[in-house]
Amino acid sequence: MLAVVKANAYGHGAEACAVMLVRAGARWLGVTCASEGARVREALNDAGFGLDASSSPDILVMSGFLPEDVNALREHRLTPVLWTEEQVDWLGAAGLPVHVEVDTGMGRQGVLPGADLDALLAKIGSSNLVLDGLFTHLSSAEEAHSARTQMQERRFEAAVAQTQHAGFKPRWIHVGNSSAIDNPAHASPWLEQLAAQAGARAMVRPGLALYGFCLPIEGKAGRMPIPIPIPIPKPRVQPALHPVMTWKARVLAVRDLAQGETVGYNATFTAERPMRVALLPVGYADGLRRELSSTNQRAGGWVMLHGQHARILGRVSMNLTVVDVTGIAGVRAGDDALLLGEGITAEDHARLAETVVYEIVCGVHPCG
Repeated sequence: MLAVVKANAYGHGAEACAVMLVRAGARWLGVTCASEGARVREALNDAGFGLDASSSPDILVMSGFLPEDVNALREHRLTPVLWTEEQVDWLGAAGLPVHVEVDTGMGRQGVLPGADLDALLAKIGSSNLVLDGLFTHLSSAEEAHSARTQMQERRFEAAVAQTQHAGFKPRWIHVGNSSAIDNPAHASPWLEQLAAQAGARAMVRPGLALYGFCLPIEGKAGRMPIPIPIPIPKPRVQPALHPVMTWKARVLAVRDLAQGETVGYNATFTAERPMRVALLPVGYADGLRRELSSTNQRAGGWVMLHGQHARILGRVSMNLTVVDVTGIAGVRAGDDALLLGEGITAEDHARLAETVVYEIVCGVHPCG
């Protein structure tokens, strides 16, 4: 298992999460870039998981690199992902292990199977690099029985065979984010069998699920979109996922509003009766989405104060948000307001913002 801590561990704090995951037994971590990898490696060193320690994990730099990153890759023992001949040239005589990404249909990063992969493998073969891993990324992993996923699997099988034919024996073959792991249609031993045929070990790359979330699997109980037989997976116990992030802000001030007073930019909310409101030092600059704003006609988001719902009033500002505490006794400056946690979840934020949980948790970056 490669535990993904990229994008600051999806907003949870890459350094802290990396240390916790390694203590729990993770042997691979995935980061966004070389600079994030360097910070994670330094945090692991400080926690006693130094470069020479047997418990020190490998760290995969998942989103590519540039020439100025090569020294950091070497110094912090980071494993780069590459897919172009130019990247091989940048690494020069670094002698690093590398993982090659194959573009089987994501249309993002990765080398295309066929002539492009042959040329890249030849370039790696004439270099000082070690092809440690081969992988791809599924574009539709959250769709049950996806014809596109099956097409990507066939293309990746061909790429693995092509790599073997070129004389390479990567140590790792990996496919599968959280949705692919969660999807019953992927419950077959396809990846293990493919890796075994290549003399490699299989690996999956959970990210979002590590932090307590998973996207719904679309069409799980619906019809199969393609007329070919697909084995029905055996029933399995679905593990319970629990969000690990609690996000709080402390009340800055409490005040009373008279009937007819307005709140926030453009006066989008007007008090229809006397109200008591609390001011929170958090806003869209910190990741509290502007879509959680409210008007008199449209209910928005809420926070939890003293265990009760306190709805957001008016527009969420850059660093400030007003909430209704009229019916909540004893609210005062310094009290904790729960922005994410029990009673208000990232799924709630995502629904109101019409987005996915990924964007909500990755967007959290509190001040201070």
